[in-house]
Amino acid sequence: MKLFRYIITISLLVLSFFMIVPSITADAPKVYKIPVYKEVEKGLYAFLKRSINDAEEAGAEAIIFEINTPGGFVDSAEDIVNLLDSTSIRKIAYINSQALSAGAYLALHTDEIYMSPNGTIGAAAVIDGSGNAAEVKARSAWKAKMINAANRTGKNPIYAQAMADESVDLPNFNAPKGELLTLTSADALKVKYSNGTVSSMQELLEVTNLADAQIIETEQTVTETIARFITHPIIVPILLSIASLGLIVELYSPGFGVAGTMGLLSLALFFFGHLVAGLAGYETLIIFVIGVILLIAEFFLPGGISGILGAAAIILSIILAGGNIVQMSIAVLIALTVAIVGMVIIMKFFGKQLRVLNKVILSDATTTEQGYVSNVNRLELVGKVAVTMTPLRPAGTIRISDERIDAVSDGSYIDKNKHVMIIKVEGSRIVVREVREEEE
Repeated sequence: MKLFRYIITISLLVLSFFMIVPSITADAPKVYKIPVYKEVEKGLYAFLKRSINDAEEAGAEAIIFEINTPGGFVDSAEDIVNLLDSTSIRKIAYINSQALSAGAYLALHTDEIYMSPNGTIGAAAVIDGSGNAAEVKARSAWKAKMINAANRTGKNPIYAQAMADESVDLPNFNAPKGELLTLTSADALKVKYSNGTVSSMQELLEVTNLADAQIIETEQTVTETIARFITHPIIVPILLSIASLGLIVELYSPGFGVAGTMGLLSLALFFFGHLVAGLAGYETLIIFVIGVILLIAEFFLPGGISGILGAAAIILSIILAGGNIVQMSIAVLIALTVAIVGMVIIMKFFGKQLRVLNKVILSDATTTEQGYVSNVNRLELVGKVAVTMTPLRPAGTIRISDERIDAVSDGSYIDKNKHVMIIKVEGSRIVVREVREEEE
């Protein structure tokens, strides 16, 4: 009997334990840990948007952004900053390696910044697509954004300005005039651009009073990773160039082969990546499909209007799918250039294998050798002698019997009332040569 009581008691204790533990866990504050790695671009924005939404829905107390990035693209950084500013959740940046350029801009838009002993922040110059310093207007606007980001949390803006403007002289921080400022963890702490230096995530949780929090780590899904790669500003024009060139080559190939498959696959990847990243909507796909239908209709309808509208619809859908109209217009221009160059090369070296384009390009010639003439050939006149009615310089008029005929000399001047022999007839062109007295 006692044994039975012991078993009941232990069972109740175990059951109570499993009932209490979940309630303790549920009451623990939630902290989302979101990695900000590699370049700052459109794909990163989509991942951060999804992660922040998850944190808001879960009622998270704080979000820790673990930053390790060399920078990235200004437009994407602007979108991410707007995303950060839109949430009321406590935002903590943990720079465990580097937060350079756009990465520094993102860190300055969090509520607190902590750095690892080897962490760095700064070097926020704006560069163009070629890797050179951007124009003055762009650099001035970026400098203002960095200053505003520092003022947002009461930081001295001179250091944010020095990160973006090499004309600021800060020799005490290894940033004399002519060099951009990059702060070490010690320097950042000294000028209050960092709230502290921590060597691990656990130490960060302790100094931020989040040691008892339930940590929820977010990771990129496979589709988000692929989308982030596909939507990279360098990859987009490559994909579009492969698509345009592949489809052009397919026009010269019998059946449907590798080139056409590569072209369609590139377009499919382009739209897939931009849809997953949240940059494109299904309306862009609808416009693209309409464009394809109009292009196909061009092979059956006269006039060329259907083909022009189809090409315009496809280009418009691609530009709208990219989010940034200027950037996508440049990518489309690159792809069109590749397509045009590819078409010229193919027509020059592989013109005889032309298949579909033969329907829209006139490749046949109607030559005299094949029996085609624009009017009746007077071949019976060859060898006959006529008299010039006007001087031939080299063109003029000759008379055979009572018939006046327009003619040209074989190159030399022939005076009026001279005997000439018709030596060649090419359609309406009759060539004559003067008959010398000895020939008569």
